[in-house]
Amino acid sequence: MSGAPRFTTDRRLGPGEALRAGADSDYRAVALVPGEAHLVRDELVGPDVTGSGAGRALAVLAHVTDLQLADVQSPTRFEFLNRGFGDPRYRKIIPVQRPQEALTAHAVEATLRTLNRLPGGPISGAPLQLVVTTGDAIDNGQWNELQAFLALFHGGQVRLDSGGPAYEGVQSPSWPDDIFWVPDGRRDAPDRFVTQHGFPVHPGLLEQALREFSAEGLRVPWLACFGNHEGLNQGVGAITPALAAALTGDRKPVRLVDDFDHDRVYDVFIDHPEELFRAEVRQVTADPARRPVSRREFVEAHFRPEARPVGHGFTEHNLRAGTAYYAYDTSAARLVALDTTCLDGGADGCLDHAQARWLEERLVEAHSHYRTRSGDTVATGNDDRLVVLFSHHGLDNLTNERAHVGPDGEPALGAAELLAVVHRFPNVVLWLNGHTHTNGVRLHRDPQGPGAFWEVTTCAVVDWPCQTRVVELVDRGDGTLAIGCTMLDHDSPLAGGAGGTVTDLAALHRELAGNVPWSGFDSPMSGTAADRNVDLRLPAPFPLDRLPA
Repeated sequence: MSGAPRFTTDRRLGPGEALRAGADSDYRAVALVPGEAHLVRDELVGPDVTGSGAGRALAVLAHVTDLQLADVQSPTRFEFLNRGFGDPRYRKIIPVQRPQEALTAHAVEATLRTLNRLPGGPISGAPLQLVVTTGDAIDNGQWNELQAFLALFHGGQVRLDSGGPAYEGVQSPSWPDDIFWVPDGRRDAPDRFVTQHGFPVHPGLLEQALREFSAEGLRVPWLACFGNHEGLNQGVGAITPALAAALTGDRKPVRLVDDFDHDRVYDVFIDHPEELFRAEVRQVTADPARRPVSRREFVEAHFRPEARPVGHGFTEHNLRAGTAYYAYDTSAARLVALDTTCLDGGADGCLDHAQARWLEERLVEAHSHYRTRSGDTVATGNDDRLVVLFSHHGLDNLTNERAHVGPDGEPALGAAELLAVVHRFPNVVLWLNGHTHTNGVRLHRDPQGPGAFWEVTTCAVVDWPCQTRVVELVDRGDGTLAIGCTMLDHDSPLAGGAGGTVTDLAALHRELAGNVPWSGFDSPMSGTAADRNVDLRLPAPFPLDRLPA
């Protein structure tokens, strides 16, 4: 697997032979499996207009989401909560730790190198124009994680090691818990990943994984997005003063107190993280670079001299107002980034009325006609453009119970209210998002008219299948628009790890991710065939020959 990237239409990756046996499951290799042709979704246009032919490319994007680059030695990741697997009271918090997470930076680097060598969209053949990220680029809302993310995407030295000269995290051989995979092997007895799931022993792996390396950088412009892992501890906990102090401190908790009230774990995690330090703690090396990042700082960090475009979509208004939503125009489309993160805590998303009003204004600007709230059609005098929305959360995840009011005192919008807004603007053809770590494609029909749009959710780089998605907007020339979606694996060997190169470590990351029992080969993360390589058809909302290619 080297050279020009091969799309999953040519070949896919899946579970191969068993390499080692575990008591509960075997540890399997990654193997090549047959490719998957595009599935034409013609529910809205009928089979009579689904003929072959490339058509005219209007936009070619790559969708990258949920990298979750982690400082794996952070004092406030609270990995011991993984003991709550299977307990519904912990459902909104875990997983807090993954066996492969120390290798994620190498998987991201391999992904970006693959995108840099992309020969063109598999449907149109047109070159990649833009990469859209949809949040959770980092894992724990920390400054050092953000610096590693920007170094990967801009090019430069990537360092996710932190604290002292020696590794001080839960994958250490001396850590007093056997629920984490320990590549060097535990000192007393094998960990559960080795005994139960056949995971290998890789002496020296963590040293290789945390060694600073030079990133190539993404060679095409890219847009940023703010997700819950950017603004919250583990994507769930509010950044309280106690948590901020603990982030840069020298104590890392090991377990819960014996009399802990498990019914309160979710609220404690969000509002009172100091309670998680009441039992046994370990002394670790303090590091000021672990400090939390505010939304304003996250936005400001994207205004580097090498940024293409300037601010990676974020604007001067975002800097002044402390917001993270914006509009960005290409020659044929308007891309609208939404900020769906609730900083009060909780992993699910929210969107307030102030942002919804801003969204309506940006949508009006991209329409010659639209429908008012009362159902009347209004002419604007504006030119028509296709509209692509993108956000971290999708519609089904705009359910944050803590989002009672927005900054203007109004209640947060529910998904149905936001969907009603979007349906009034027929040029919205696509909504890209992440968050669930699972591939998904869903059609949203306008109940009051012929319009519709496609919601496309892409899987995470951090978890199996560790993929990205290429999205092509194509004028079919027959009054229809085709949205081609194609999954792309990073171009790394099927097996790796021994050589310690970026591609070796990226390949091992993918192999480990495939063998994680709750999110690997046998999980629903890859989605179905209807969620992966698809050709989504829509009636053109206006004559597409008005648009430049």
